[in-house]
Amino acid sequence: MTVLTRLTSVLVFGITVLCALQVRAAELPDFRNIVKQSSPAVVKIIVEASGPRPGSGQPGPEEIPEYLRRFFEFRGAPPAPHQRMGMGSGFVISGDGYIVTNNHVVEGADSVLVRLSDRREFEAEVIGTDPRSDLALLKIDAEDLPTLRLAKNDELEVGEWVLAIGSPFGLDYSVTAGIVSAKGRSLPTENNENYVPFIQTDVAINPGNSGGPLFNLAGEVVGVNSQIFTRSGGSIGLSFAIPVSVVRNVVDQLKADGKVTRGWLGVTIQDVDKNLAESFGLDRPRGALVVQVAEDGPADDAGLREGDVIVRFDGKDIPTSSHLPHVVGLIAPGSRVPVEIMRDKKRKTIKVEVGGLNADDSFSLRGGDSAEGQGGKLGVIVAEAPQEQLERWSLSGGVQVREVVPGSPAAEAGIRPGDIITLVGNSPVKSVDAFEQAEEKLRGGSSVPLRLMRRGSPMFIGIKLPD
Repeated sequence: MTVLTRLTSVLVFGITVLCALQVRAAELPDFRNIVKQSSPAVVKIIVEASGPRPGSGQPGPEEIPEYLRRFFEFRGAPPAPHQRMGMGSGFVISGDGYIVTNNHVVEGADSVLVRLSDRREFEAEVIGTDPRSDLALLKIDAEDLPTLRLAKNDELEVGEWVLAIGSPFGLDYSVTAGIVSAKGRSLPTENNENYVPFIQTDVAINPGNSGGPLFNLAGEVVGVNSQIFTRSGGSIGLSFAIPVSVVRNVVDQLKADGKVTRGWLGVTIQDVDKNLAESFGLDRPRGALVVQVAEDGPADDAGLREGDVIVRFDGKDIPTSSHLPHVVGLIAPGSRVPVEIMRDKKRKTIKVEVGGLNADDSFSLRGGDSAEGQGGKLGVIVAEAPQEQLERWSLSGGVQVREVVPGSPAAEAGIRPGDIITLVGNSPVKSVDAFEQAEEKLRGGSSVPLRLMRRGSPMFIGIKLPD
């Protein structure tokens, strides 16, 4: 091969590689326009509070590496010992000064300072907060501010590119990008409340990003960055944002009333497993299984019962129990909506008037009697449940499992001594006689749901009977 031939081959190869790189670059998104157009409406929020603010997620001076500390707000003399500084992000939604951020950014703050991209600073008024969604609405005295546009709906898809702008560790207007990893993630609060179907992304989010916007490629805000999952304090590719549907709902209510009222159903629910699905006549595990109904609550008034499986609510599918609070919470109290349930292995639609979350949601069940006895088909020996325990758990009756026969259907299903059984199939169990009668009706080869209380928590367990 001649030198000229070799040079020609190298040149052709180089051109091929260059073309491939250009094609690859053309396929990647260009975020420059989004950053230029949107950054002016993103703000930095600096708060001051008396003493520590547990759970704020904001870094203090002692939490910032020494080699980075000079870049942050903690320059010169440190704050007074009784004061704690915190930082977060937010964004302007109206030209007259309304700003969205996280509740945990401003929670417990004595003062809130908003710094704009042009370095102007304003004392902010907290219009309202909503701890359940971790959102807050602020107001500053300014006019003609640059604003961001909220997306009209939650039509975000897994795998879609998204962009975040915020102030991680106080580094103003940092931009990070990634993709949507999942939607509808349930992250119950410390009070076990679950009203936000979080967007999960792999966008790098760190302390200080909280409250900042998450954009789609159209430059619309699709979420508010709220949480990270971390063992080290830094981003590891698991971040969570509040979806725009929740943001719109909460912001509108805070702006109008300074508080948020959510839809409330008045039920305790659980997931449906394979055995329960078969016993309730479902083709696969899905829906939210009602295990307890609040007396005189919206569900009780509408006729919902323990053992009903909610498969659709207000026209929306309920694939798992965690999806139901997301749907109910966005419905205005007083709205009358259709609810599709499975009852007695038949599909049924009932109308429910949704209540408000602030309604009395304490549980109180009807009274009844108990007597001693024991069963056989299920493989459990039962006795009268102690009255003291029934009263403590607000139960009207039931039987206590004293012994589980090894290798029995009950043992295989996970029934434990101490469980209080209150329902066998569709038959309420208020006494041992009622338990025995319900057990006698069971057919071999069938699956039956048992409702029980375990350590004060209601649940359903599906039991498969041998042929």
